Amino acid sequence: MLSSVKAIVENPELVRERRRQLVAAAITLFNRQGYFSTTVKDIAKEAGFSAGLIYQYVLDKQDVLFLALLQIVETNKEQIPAALRGAADPLLRLTSAIDAYCRVLDANRDAVLLTYRETKSLKKEHKQTLKRSELETNEMISSCIEECVKRDYLRPAKVELLTYHIVVVAHAWALKYWRLREITTLDEYIRLNVHSAWQALLTPRGKRHWSSLLKSRDSGTKRTV
Repeated sequence: MLSSVKAIVENPELVRERRRQLVAAAITLFNRQGYFSTTVKDIAKEAGFSAGLIYQYVLDKQDVLFLALLQIVETNKEQIPAALRGAADPLLRLTSAIDAYCRVLDANRDAVLLTYRETKSLKKEHKQTLKRSELETNEMISSCIEECVKRDYLRPAKVELLTYHIVVVAHAWALKYWRLREITTLDEYIRLNVHSAWQALLTPRGKRHWSSLLKSRDSGTKRTV
């Protein structure tokens, strides 16, 4: 996906590292002073580059914004499959996917804020790419929900609507972090606010199974203490 942003430098590892530095600098500046008020020279200075060096790795400021906004969905596309690896139980897979999604958002709170503020500033083709990537990420959660419904652990529902409910509540952690951090923890927020969306749809069979999973987890925790 990142190959859609052209670079003059041909070393992939160097391109990846330099873009990581540019994105970190850009997120800080875009959130502090806005996208349109930030210049390429500002980004270069914040990243510790010369202004001319930036153009070895991106074509323009639009590319930097696009890379910054794409960072979250690309990270989720790595972290969610990693969290699902080795998890066979449908309910555990669903919780693992959501947990991974929420933790990526927490680790990239400034990028989440930037997404809501500046997506409108992207070129049309970049917006379309970002939308496709978001849908691909959401599908990872949707497929877990569908499997739970298939196994009669969850009642039938509009899966995409439920997925967006989960996604929007997860995003609220970053959007309202200034207040939420004073009244709860990330773990509690995920447990009480995010997971509650699908837990409300547990069937009697699903409730029994979820209860047994929690007991197994709690007993395992006690054994390791």
